[in-house]
Parts: sequence; structure tokens; C-alpha cells
Amino acid sequence: MNRAWIGLGGNVGDPLHRMAAALRRLDAHPEISVEIVSPVYRTPPWGKTDQPDFLNACAGLRTEIEPAALLDLCLEVERALHRERRERWGPRTIDIDLLDYDGRRVATDRLVLPHPHMTQRAFVLVPLAEIAPKLTIDGETVQVWRERIATGGIELSEAGGDWWRDEARAED
Repeated sequence: MNRAWIGLGGNVGDPLHRMAAALRRLDAHPEISVEIVSPVYRTPPWGKTDQPDFLNACAGLRTEIEPAALLDLCLEVERALHRERRERWGPRTIDIDLLDYDGRRVATDRLVLPHPHMTQRAFVLVPLAEIAPKLTIDGETVQVWRERIATGGIELSEAGGDWWRDEARAED
């Protein structure tokens, strides 16, 4: 089994609901097991800053699905949860990013691994460091990357890693 790391986020509608639904959909897939999930953090927007704060989390998956097919599945889950791509780095109901896949390096038109911006994004590094501090990205651990980046404005929103299992957060 391969280990994949994903980032989830959103800032429109009920992003916590959609992130939970996305994780449950991925976990229900016969070739994916959601093994570990970070707490949820409220984070300031990145890139395009004139929009509401985001909720962000990360998760570790076990899967036999190859990286490109896993990306396709994540995009399918986004569409099922009403993601509309209108503006780069703009508001969104749900976003699922494939961050790392067993340390593989991939560079295609559709997929770059490890995710090319993850070491610059506190909204990825803070939750990922909670669940995978020793994961190595570009020669350094996630914890080291996290210590190097400004984390101002990031606040814990949902503690623990079981928030996504709450059945009260019914799927769309």
C-alpha cells in the first residue's frame, strides 16, 4: 500500500461539512483508507487575500491507486460536492490537493509532486505537521518547513482527528 497526503480546505458555504463529506467519500472507496486526519484550522486566505478565512486540514491515506488516478478521484469528489473553479486562489466550497505520494517525484501538465507550493503555505504546513512532522519534502521534514514559515492568524477550529466522522455532517 502507498501512503498519500492530501490537503483539504474551503471558505464558502459550510467548508467543514464538505471537508468531512470528502474524507468520508474517499474512505468509502474500496482502494483507499483514510488513516489519519489533522485538526481543522481557520486560516487567512493565501494568494488572493480579499476573501473570507478558510478552514484547512490534512489527511494521510493508504491506497493502491496511482497518483494521477488519485488526483482524478479527488477532483471527482470536489465536483460531487459542488466545487466550481472560477478564480485562481479564489473562494471555494471545497478544495482537495494531493500533497505527496510516497515521496515520489512527478511532473506532468496535470500533476506535480510533491505539491509545488506546500512548503510556502502555512495553511498546509500547520495541519500537516500535526500528523506527519517527520514526512520529508525537498530534503527537510514538514516540521522544519513549518518552523520556517510565518503562522500568524492561524487558529485551531476543530481539535482532534475524528471531526470528519461526525454523522451529523451529512453528505450533500
